[in-house]
Amino acid sequence: MAEIKVTVSDTQVKCLEYAAYSVQDWCDNAIHNRARTAQEEIIAALVAHCNANDVAIATGAEAQVTQAYTLKVVDTAKNVSDNAKDPE
Repeated sequence: MAEIKVTVSDTQVKCLEYAAYSVQDWCDNAIHNRARTAQEEIIAALVAHCNANDVAIATGAEAQVTQAYTLKVVDTAKNVSDNAKDPE
């Protein structure tokens, strides 16, 4: 399991404490929710690809996300951005 570290200033901590009962819980929730949304998008793209190409879909969300990357249905945002061509 990956651990993600975020550094904020003392002022930012005070602001987050104002906005949230638990800063850690708020951060955890934000990250987990974004990952869930991305998972739904990845699986939807995989299902569309597999249906269009008569490919068997893997069983289970983890396997489906892996399959989407393996089949190159999706790629990391970094790779997409790094490989994007500048408009002429």
